[in-house]
Amino acid sequence: MEDLLIEYLPILIFIGIALGLATAMVVASYVVARQRPDSEKVSAYECGFEAFDDARSKFDVRFYLVAILFIIFDLEVAFLFPWAISLGEIGLFGFWSMVVFLGLLTIGFIYEWKKGALEWE
Repeated sequence: MEDLLIEYLPILIFIGIALGLATAMVVASYVVARQRPDSEKVSAYECGFEAFDDARSKFDVRFYLVAILFIIFDLEVAFLFPWAISLGEIGLFGFWSMVVFLGLLTIGFIYEWKKGALEWE
């Protein structure tokens, strides 16, 4: 058991050095840098204007539907790459399984399209 733990010793040393360097850099930045933020530094910088409402407000359902569509088609691509690479090995069963999978995704996409989830006002 000790031989197995000794094999992990370089990894633990690496993690220790990384944590030590990270801590030293953060402490050095607080020691060296001036900590006097002005009004320009603390102003809103991402969107260009101040927040005008609570961040926990409710969103329209269409935002969630578009996010779900993105995840579905992102997963579809994640399944298609390994399938395309191993298509010669899995044969007709693998081919028709993917055809059924893509058919179900197409039916779901058509359903959302007919419901108007992709139309913005």
